[in-house]
Amino acid sequence: MAQQQPAINLKRLIKMIEMSSSIGAIPNNGLCRLALSEEDKQIREIFTNWMNEANLEVRFDDFGNIYGRRKGRSDLSPVLVGSHLDTQPNGGRFDGVLGVLTAMEAIFTLNDHGVETKRPIELVNFTNEEGARFEPPLLGSGGLAGVFDKDFVYSRQDRNGKSFEKELVRTGFLGELENRIEDIHSFIELHIEQGPILESERVSIGAVEGIKGMTWFELIVTGEGGHAGPTPMPLRKDALLAATKIITKIEEKGNVYGPDLSFTVGRMALKPNVINCIPEEVTFSLDVRHIDDAVRERFIAEIKDELQTLATEQNVQLAINKLWEVKTTHFHPQMIDQIANSAMKLGYSVKRMYSGAGHDAKYISQIAPTAMIFVPSVGGKSHVESELTLDKNIEQGANVLLDSLLQLANMDTALSHLKTT
Repeated sequence: MAQQQPAINLKRLIKMIEMSSSIGAIPNNGLCRLALSEEDKQIREIFTNWMNEANLEVRFDDFGNIYGRRKGRSDLSPVLVGSHLDTQPNGGRFDGVLGVLTAMEAIFTLNDHGVETKRPIELVNFTNEEGARFEPPLLGSGGLAGVFDKDFVYSRQDRNGKSFEKELVRTGFLGELENRIEDIHSFIELHIEQGPILESERVSIGAVEGIKGMTWFELIVTGEGGHAGPTPMPLRKDALLAATKIITKIEEKGNVYGPDLSFTVGRMALKPNVINCIPEEVTFSLDVRHIDDAVRERFIAEIKDELQTLATEQNVQLAINKLWEVKTTHFHPQMIDQIANSAMKLGYSVKRMYSGAGHDAKYISQIAPTAMIFVPSVGGKSHVESELTLDKNIEQGANVLLDSLLQLANMDTALSHLKTT
């Protein structure tokens, strides 16, 4: 099918991906590039060099978010595009990285062909999307959107006691408050799906309608420690045995709610964590997600009561602490339509779908009309070294991004800022 604008340069895009993949590389084609680490500093510097090569006006804001502005024919509000360059400790090469690099390639392509747009286009890399080093996640976009205040963001510490603020200073990416982007016309983010749906249905493009609501908990099970040999089984208050029953209860209850509810125990710590000692305390996380906030909240309320009853039966104490909660986000209908139309115009199959994972688009949708493009993940794998998106899918996603950018950046009027949560 004939395209209405130049196609992206896949070879150049792959070279950028390869360069990115060399910074923080770990075995099995993985990446470890935690936010504001030395590796993150290196890729940020390379990224700013690329933006300078593309003649973008580069700046950093007070959260370390990096922007590159491509001027338009007018000073109308800009279209924002991008994602994040930080990764999980044992992450893959694509994740949010692909959203930044495909946007960079789209701008290079516009420059190659001398394409002017009515509105400016601003490329962005958000700081600490993953939350793998500084919790909670989405600090850069959340700070920009006003979800987190500056004192909160700056005071976040990693496991070594290093603060977000000090690491911004150390890496040289502490910018000014006045550099924050304002009056955004629209925001579009390309991302790998991080799930198996597109691949299993043989669909090329996901037009993302929103993001599931989610709640994070920390559960602490407290029993009594003791020697593994002399203490009879009936007299024990084994925190780990109780924790396993609690986790099983969560699974049983969650399965009753059907496949749209997801629940994950992602980390666990034992005390004293010694082979011949009865565990006296177990701390583990619980992540709960659902498209319908009311369903998620009902499940949480019911499971809390049932888990406390189970803990009493097991002769242990249970504390359930909420760490973080965000409601379901619904993206802008007109932008969703635009992505779907761009995909169909280019001859690609498209599916409208919700994201089960959080993204920077989650918070930016609170201050600007927003939507996302998904490309398939091989085997549905993400946040692991074997994460993979095929070149053909990268090319298709980048071309949909380019076409969508052109449509948005040439709009005369603003999009209605609908309530998104």
